[in-house]
Amino acid sequence: MVGPQYDLLMNPLGAVRQTFEKAVASSQPSDLDPTAVYRGKDWGIVDVLNQFIFSQGGLAQVPILDASSLKWIKPNTLVRFRGMVQDMLGNEFYVGAFKDGCTWRTNKFMDLSPFSVPPVSETTLWERHLFHCIPVPGQNSWAIESTPYPLKRNISNEMTCQHGEKRRRDEDPDGICDFDCCDEGSSSSNKKQKDCGSASHHKIAEITNGSSLPTNSFSCLVKVYDMPESQFKLNEVVEFIGIYTFDPELTTSNRNGDADDDMMMFDFMDDVATHLPPSKVPRIHCLVSQKLSMQDLIPNAPACEPLPNVIRGIRDSLVSYLSCTLGNDVIAAQCLLLHLLSKLRAKSDVASVGRLSLNLTGFTQESASIFGIQLNNAIKALLPYSHTIPLTIEYLNTAMLQPKKDNESGRLLMGALQLTSGTHLTLDETVMQSGTLNSKGVENVLLLKHLMEHQIVEYDFQFYKLDMATEVQCLIISEAKSNILPADLVVPVCPSAVTPVSASEEQLRAWRWYLATVRSLPHLTDTSICEMLQNEMVEAMRKDRSLGCSDLSRWMTMAQLMAASFGEKSLSVEHWQMVKEIERLRKERL
Repeated sequence: MVGPQYDLLMNPLGAVRQTFEKAVASSQPSDLDPTAVYRGKDWGIVDVLNQFIFSQGGLAQVPILDASSLKWIKPNTLVRFRGMVQDMLGNEFYVGAFKDGCTWRTNKFMDLSPFSVPPVSETTLWERHLFHCIPVPGQNSWAIESTPYPLKRNISNEMTCQHGEKRRRDEDPDGICDFDCCDEGSSSSNKKQKDCGSASHHKIAEITNGSSLPTNSFSCLVKVYDMPESQFKLNEVVEFIGIYTFDPELTTSNRNGDADDDMMMFDFMDDVATHLPPSKVPRIHCLVSQKLSMQDLIPNAPACEPLPNVIRGIRDSLVSYLSCTLGNDVIAAQCLLLHLLSKLRAKSDVASVGRLSLNLTGFTQESASIFGIQLNNAIKALLPYSHTIPLTIEYLNTAMLQPKKDNESGRLLMGALQLTSGTHLTLDETVMQSGTLNSKGVENVLLLKHLMEHQIVEYDFQFYKLDMATEVQCLIISEAKSNILPADLVVPVCPSAVTPVSASEEQLRAWRWYLATVRSLPHLTDTSICEMLQNEMVEAMRKDRSLGCSDLSRWMTMAQLMAASFGEKSLSVEHWQMVKEIERLRKERL
């Protein structure tokens, strides 16, 4: 069992050092090189943290790092950060372990070493992975977790007490807090701190100054250790728990103190000038991480199994809510529900299975100011990630939709279409006026069309283009059927009344849980049902020669989504008949 000697919240680096030294002391045989044993491996600190977080309930005590908490969270303390992997910056080599006299010490999970760098023969280079992470684009406020006020107050009080005890800690050679920036006016150069890492192959300085990001955007450089290849992918949402560092003193100008030691260490590095300014981008040395699904983002979700009888009640209330949003149009509400449940499940040269983009027509600028706003507010209230693009001529001619690689800085500049999987994208054509698209406008339209048809976003790497698979729900609102963006399903909206739209917090929680849970249910195939559907589709194509493979694929997708909307994993004749009736009523409106 781990004793209270580890202050994992306020002094995690102390636990890193103590567990390392304990592991080295217990290494057998005694002449074994610990740097070889623990290179790319955990010596016990991750187990200590896992026990504290998951077995002892420590997760609730770890503050969440965001733009607001950045002002009061102390550097070199334990934090949580939820963000999207916006760029993968390669690997960084650093002095992972070194001999201080007869004692082996480590710089793992640190930006600075509290000791002078020893001769090269007594140091060992280790490797870590760098990720530039940002708050998830389009994340709605209800899905953003922040530090509760009582925890914020307790941490502030504890930091105040520790500030008064700084001198005693400074005299303790085993306390990591001797370089934890407890005194904001302290100088790192006076404490013989050495930069112990350098990124290879990437210049990542000034990483937050890309033109596509707002100047006040918050981002982090996350350093991940002992990571298997391809553990994280671009645009994935991950929660990192690790050690937060943010030191304005850590700049290249501070390397002048001991030039010989610095040059000895920098000889191992590919590029000395690759440190990003710590005064602009804080860093997190990751100890524990997990990828987040949509279910992980729903606070206080109902604790129930997705049984059909439970699902049906929630479904009925959600359809009623969506119907009120669209002026009591039940048919449009049913189609909107299927759209919100859609999820790309497989791709082929002919079709994308599970995708159901939707074009709601009949919106003028006047009606869009009522029902369009209500629809947008409903989507924000129901889904964790949503984004709206106004399709004006000016926007299309000037916006940066395509992510682009800047080969001079070695970083990926964000485009509006760099979105995480599961994001809902609304394209508003009601604001479009007559005009002429320039070359950039045409390019942006093609990017949107490619996204809707193939669920692919083309990234520009300057000398070549790279198709990146994504999973984005696309909704178009327009006055008539869109001529530039082809949707799978076109539904004219016929509102009959302006109904007040309201929902309790309990209802919203149930609907959010329903949408996230149903989207994750598997779709099973019954052979007899498939044969029946195939025969009916063949007969339909005989009667209507205009039907093609895309129509048949859409019918199958709608039928599977209809079954899933009732909590069923397998398609039934009843669900197929419901889809046929919706199709009949929909075509009467066209």
